[in-house]
Amino acid sequence: MGRVAKARGRAAAGAVVALTLACGCTAQAVGTAGRDGRGDGDDRGVAKAAPPRRTAPHAPDPTPTRSPTPRIKSPVSRAELPPSKLPKPTPPPSWTPPPPKATPPPPPGPVLMAQGKRGERVRELQARLRQLSWFHQYPTGLYGPATAAAVKGFQGKRGLAPTGATDTRTWARLLRMTDEPTRYALYPDGGMPPAEPDRRCLTGRVLCISKESRTLTWMVDGKALSTMDVRFGSEYTPTREGVFTVFWKSRHHVSTLYDTPMPYAMFFSGGQAVHYSSDFAARGYAGASHGCVNVRDEGRIADLFKKVEDGDRVVIYR
Repeated sequence: MGRVAKARGRAAAGAVVALTLACGCTAQAVGTAGRDGRGDGDDRGVAKAAPPRRTAPHAPDPTPTRSPTPRIKSPVSRAELPPSKLPKPTPPPSWTPPPPKATPPPPPGPVLMAQGKRGERVRELQARLRQLSWFHQYPTGLYGPATAAAVKGFQGKRGLAPTGATDTRTWARLLRMTDEPTRYALYPDGGMPPAEPDRRCLTGRVLCISKESRTLTWMVDGKALSTMDVRFGSEYTPTREGVFTVFWKSRHHVSTLYDTPMPYAMFFSGGQAVHYSSDFAARGYAGASHGCVNVRDEGRIADLFKKVEDGDRVVIYR
């Protein structure tokens, strides 16, 4: 059994060495057991295996750092949402104070003018209301429904009792807010009282014509017999002023210069005459003549044409 045992022992020793190397331990020779059972086998004739080279233990990998988790973009951003899909912010609760109580208007004062009244003071009231665009007609001097409606609107706007009658409070407020009306503002469409007659009109038969009051007064020996509204020439064709004499009357006259009718013409200075004007009757003081004295009341000029004679005087003054 000698050779077979030795071969088996060598194979076992090689296996132990290989296992030891794999486990990182030192390899030791293993002998065969003797007959007496001692553990040290007979290693004579058997080459001792060289101790295995100790290798440095494998350095462990450094602790890996944790990479940040990438943000995942939402498939639909807020900017891409339509306005109807966006969440509506809840408005913060707010406290709305109650509306203040309206202060009642002061009681009206004593009434100065009301519907049905006539006079120059009513005309002034209408002219002042016209300055503030409450009265949209020409002043007439009659306190009618249109005047009452204008006064009521003014009172309501200014915090006064809206009665439509002009009391002391309303009149005082109106005076503070407006300017004193001129004669032309009081009588924008005529009807102005005639001015004080010029002293040259106080004797004889005279057509007394005032540019200030825009009136013609037929006077005989200082007595006024009739008065009518008149219109004059423009600044480019002014009506002459002074004392003149009627030198020609023409009932159905037509202007050869302007080819316009001049009925009831009474010439007093060159081509200038007193005559009826349909344009004056239609447009009032929005227009002007070419220098003549226009009359718009055909009935009155027709009556005057019958009374005036050649040689009667014409006085035109401011």
